[in-house]
Amino acid sequence: MRISTANAYDLSIDNLSRGMQDLASVQEQMSTKKRINRASDDPAGAARAERALANEKRTDANQRAVDASQNAMTLTESAMGDANDLLQQARELMVKAGNASYSDAERKSLADELAGVRKQLLAVANRTDGAGTYLFGGQGTAQPPFLDAAGGVQYRGASGEAESVSGESLPLTIDGQNAWMRARSGNGVFETAGLATNAGTGWIDSGRVTDPSQVTGSTYTISFDVTGGVTTYSVLKDGNPTPLTGAPFKAGQAIEIEGLSANVTGNPAHGDSFTMAPSQPDQSMFDVLDRAIADLNTGGRNAGQIAQSNSSNIAALDASMGQLTSARSKVGETLNRIEAVTGRLDDSRLAAQTERQNAEGLDMVKAISDFQNKQTGYDAALKSYAMVQKISLFNYVS
Repeated sequence: MRISTANAYDLSIDNLSRGMQDLASVQEQMSTKKRINRASDDPAGAARAERALANEKRTDANQRAVDASQNAMTLTESAMGDANDLLQQARELMVKAGNASYSDAERKSLADELAGVRKQLLAVANRTDGAGTYLFGGQGTAQPPFLDAAGGVQYRGASGEAESVSGESLPLTIDGQNAWMRARSGNGVFETAGLATNAGTGWIDSGRVTDPSQVTGSTYTISFDVTGGVTTYSVLKDGNPTPLTGAPFKAGQAIEIEGLSANVTGNPAHGDSFTMAPSQPDQSMFDVLDRAIADLNTGGRNAGQIAQSNSSNIAALDASMGQLTSARSKVGETLNRIEAVTGRLDDSRLAAQTERQNAEGLDMVKAISDFQNKQTGYDAALKSYAMVQKISLFNYVS
């Protein structure tokens, strides 16, 4: 076989080009620490790495949504803690107002303090996350969700919760109306009250349920009769007589009917009445404070009227605090769920990163060995090319 000088020259040039290309490819891999730098390097491996990268980016996006929810719920839980502290202050003021030795002026001073607490509480209810989103705005509102109007505080937010856009359903706000304005009145089953026209010193406590199976949901009226110095009472059920008619009254002794029990303390006057009506799920803590402030600002009340309003207002405030505590517990559960979601996202991110590394990652030891081998081959190609360059007729005849 005859090989011309030109052919040997071309072969040497091809070997040099291939060697330089291989050497440059390995150098690029070593500098990027990636085996695949473009899809043409390994189409199947590149597709595998791209899928892993997409999963990692999706996980990062979900994590940002989870972080937003965590920040909002942390701020919400803190706001509820502040609200609970304020309600405790309000309760202490109400308990203090029940002191029989206090004058109307002293109770009015307590009413002013209570109004200050109410103002702070309204500010907490309208708190934002620092970015303009109201923590208790429900599904969203551009204005503060709680408006202090002439008839009392009104809720202007949308019922429900705004949620983050991610693979997990996590809230960014909570339903402020449910947390602040949806407590059950009374003791949660029924509420007691004395008529405003009562003239005696008797007052009724918040009552209790003795037998849930007997509760009917009816409204009961306890009417007192004082004849010849003897006090008796009769109980009406939805306006109709019951077996409890003309029963002898003893202050502090429980009056029980159909699974309900309540104590009337003091000395009711002739014609005084008290009611036990089904509890309603629409009690606003702001309305409770407004009633308490109005009662404390009312002078000339007797001991029974003061005790009655104090007992009713404290029971109502306790119910509102219980509702807020339930909402706060829900926020705490959400924060726990966020921690679990964050853990799952961390695992998913690690799995995606591992898959991507397996698809396009570079074995550095092998790469260094390949580089040295290719460098040796390239040096040999250079020497071969130098020898081919010397093969010419002019060199021969010289």
